[in-house]
Amino acid sequence: MRAYTLCLVKPSDPYLRVAKECTAAKLRRASRAVSNAFDDRLAPAGIRSTQFGLLVAVRLAGEMSLTALASRLALDRTTLTRNLKPLLREKLLRRAPSQDRRVRLLALTAAGERVMALALPLWEEAQQSVVEGLGPTHWNRLVEELAAVEAVSPSGAATSEV
Repeated sequence: MRAYTLCLVKPSDPYLRVAKECTAAKLRRASRAVSNAFDDRLAPAGIRSTQFGLLVAVRLAGEMSLTALASRLALDRTTLTRNLKPLLREKLLRRAPSQDRRVRLLALTAAGERVMALALPLWEEAQQSVVEGLGPTHWNRLVEELAAVEAVSPSGAATSEV
């Protein structure tokens, strides 16, 4: 935390501890770094890593309700709806009919399948780069530790891997 030692912060300042140790801030910073790396790799497919994750979740489920998707990805419905807008606008996903009119289903379109086919090898490159950068042992330990971090969430973590 060199930036904090360059300013005139007293070592006893309690906010210095927050700046140095905040778990939420450290996880967000690491998440942004990894997301940016994946976004850069996925750019030729025209999607971001968050969008790819949404497409993968819907593809694996077939058709899925917004509520189930939000739960599976540990997102609130407002954030999910905002993230879905470009995928619906670009017709990578479509709204599917449901027997229950209160339930809004999502399904992957043929265009979504094509984008996913373009994105998968790009995702594999990004994933390989991260695993190699960390080393397989460290990467496996990280995956285990992240699962433990998700488990401490009082609001509940994602209900599955995707």
